[in-house]
Amino acid sequence: MDIIAISTDPEEKARQFRDDNDLSFAVGYGLSIRDARALGLFISDPLSSAETDQPFAEPGTYLIRPDGTLEIMDVANAPFSRPDLRMLKSGIEFIQKQDYPPRGLA
Repeated sequence: MDIIAISTDPEEKARQFRDDNDLSFAVGYGLSIRDARALGLFISDPLSSAETDQPFAEPGTYLIRPDGTLEIMDVANAPFSRPDLRMLKSGIEFIQKQDYPPRGLA
């Protein structure tokens, strides 16, 4: 499994987040608001200059199968509603063992 994080933050802020959290996976930066909207993400304006100085994307998690099929999509309109990573890992293991199909596709 490959993990990639992508942010609307500028490079310096994204690198600082990666370093502060000792992340070992790729952290992208500079995702445009237009592209964030295309991914279905909610866009917020900062509440203060301490938060950031530009509109930004709220969290989203996507699990994409090797064939490009969307397996899981979890989009939040607030930073407090992120998936439990242990539960997500457990779900991924189940999907892989059982070849569990994507659900709720239109």
